[in-house]
Amino acid sequence: MKLSVNLNKVALLRNSRGGGVPDINYFANYVLDQACIGITVHPRPDARHIDYDDIALLNELCIKAKKFLNIEGNPKEQKNSNYKGFNEIIRDINPHQITLVPDESNQITSDHGWSIEDKEYLDSCTKLLSPHNQVCSIFVNSDELYLKELISENINAIEIYTGPYANAFSTGNKMLIDKEIKNIHMISEEAKSLGLRVHAGHDLNTKNLLNLVELDIIDEVSIGHAIISESLVKGFKQTIDDYIKLING
Repeated sequence: MKLSVNLNKVALLRNSRGGGVPDINYFANYVLDQACIGITVHPRPDARHIDYDDIALLNELCIKAKKFLNIEGNPKEQKNSNYKGFNEIIRDINPHQITLVPDESNQITSDHGWSIEDKEYLDSCTKLLSPHNQVCSIFVNSDELYLKELISENINAIEIYTGPYANAFSTGNKMLIDKEIKNIHMISEEAKSLGLRVHAGHDLNTKNLLNLVELDIIDEVSIGHAIISESLVKGFKQTIDDYIKLING
C-alpha cells in the first residue's frame, strides 16, 4: 500500500483568508520528499479550495519528484467563472492519474460510487479522457455487484469508497466492521482478477487504516481531511510520518 496525500484542505484554509498562507507549495514539497506515491486533489466548481493554478504547480512538482498527481472529479462538471471544467483541466494538465467520481457539483464531499446505470456515460467519458492520463480510476461502492460490467478498456483502477467502513468502525460494532472489511476484501479481489489496481479512500485515519493495511491487497490510499485534522494536534510532518509508518508496517 502507498499513500497519496490530498491537499484540498490546505488550499481551503488559504482561501478562507486570501493570500498565500498556508503555502501549498511548501506542503506539497514535504509530501513529495517522503515515502508517498504522490498528491491527490479534487477541484470543485465553486473553487472553495484547489484551483487551476494549484493543479498546474502540483503537476510540475510531481513530475520533478518522479511521483504522481491524481486529479479527482466528475466529468459532468462544466466550465464557469471560477472553474475551467473537469475535462478541460485533464486535457490541459495530462496528469498521471484521474479518479472519476459521481458527485453533484454542490456536494460537500463524495458519498457514493458509480452504478451500472452509469455504464454508457463512463464508457464515453473514459474514452474521451484516455489520451490524457496513464491511470484512470473510477470511484465505486464497496458492495458494488456489477464491477465487471462497469469496467471498460480505458479503466485500469478502482477507488473503493470507504465511508461505510469508517462509519462502522466509529461504532465499535465488530459485526458491522467485519461486514465492511469483507466487502472491501471481496471487491478488491474481484478488481485484481480483472487486472485492475485497487485504491481506497474516504474518512480513513490512523485509527481505522490498520485493518485495510492488513488486508494486503490495496495498492493505494488517498487521505486528506484526517491528515490535516490530526496535524492541528501533532503537526503536519509528524502526522505524515505516522501515516507512512502505519502503512509500511
